Amino acid sequence: MRLPAWHAHPDVWLLFGSAAAFYLIACRRHLRDTGESTEPRRIRLFVLGVAILWVGADWPIHDLAERYLYSVHMTQHILFTLVAAPILIAGTPAWMLRRMLAPRPVMAVFRLITRPLVALVLFNAALLFTHWPAVVTASVHSEWLHFGLHVLLTGSALIMWWPVMSPLPELPALPAPGQMLYLFLQSLAPTIPASFLTFGDHPLYPVYATFPRIWGISALTDQLVAGLLMKLVGGAILWGFIAVVFFRWHDREQRDGWDPLSYRDVEREIRAGMSR
Repeated sequence: MRLPAWHAHPDVWLLFGSAAAFYLIACRRHLRDTGESTEPRRIRLFVLGVAILWVGADWPIHDLAERYLYSVHMTQHILFTLVAAPILIAGTPAWMLRRMLAPRPVMAVFRLITRPLVALVLFNAALLFTHWPAVVTASVHSEWLHFGLHVLLTGSALIMWWPVMSPLPELPALPAPGQMLYLFLQSLAPTIPASFLTFGDHPLYPVYATFPRIWGISALTDQLVAGLLMKLVGGAILWGFIAVVFFRWHDREQRDGWDPLSYRDVEREIRAGMSR
């Protein structure tokens, strides 16, 4: 088993190195100006999120995804959308987000697109668009289009995760039952495209059938693996989050006691949050 020959991706190094540097500089300036330090845990999470994006966009994953295997292309997208995106939100302090959203038009648009139903639609529309055969074919022949699609996918993933991960009281996350319902709906969304990949009897992406076969993996087997990754690995990540939300909620209820009247308030919050 041999990987593609290594070659440098200085644009990737510059992009993600700059992102980490700007974040750390902003944290340092915030400390100097306000005396408020950024939690070390948040800094570690943000750097980890950037590192995951870096791994997905650099050799060998980038080269395998663009020139050999669609299953690695799918792995790349899972890293960007279901692993890096929630970690980046968890690693971004509230004061930094408030600065980014300070202009009123920006806040108004962000408030709209992070409504749960809107966020689900936007993310899954971006997912469908970036996996459309004609778009995939065009992207493997254009570095800039490939980069643009990754920006679109990662940006839509940040929006999708907001109703679960938001650290801002003014743009709050859903209550725990709402988060579980929201993530459950998201876990169902990729079922249809994954089924086309898993059960297809001909290559859905003909361009990948023209690439050199690496490690003896046929185009149909590659497509099958991509479908299983989308459904099983993606689903496992989402259900892992559902489990974490559930047990945290359970522990909180055990600690504070369960009140049916307060649960009615939760129901109202879910309905309001899903339609806000």
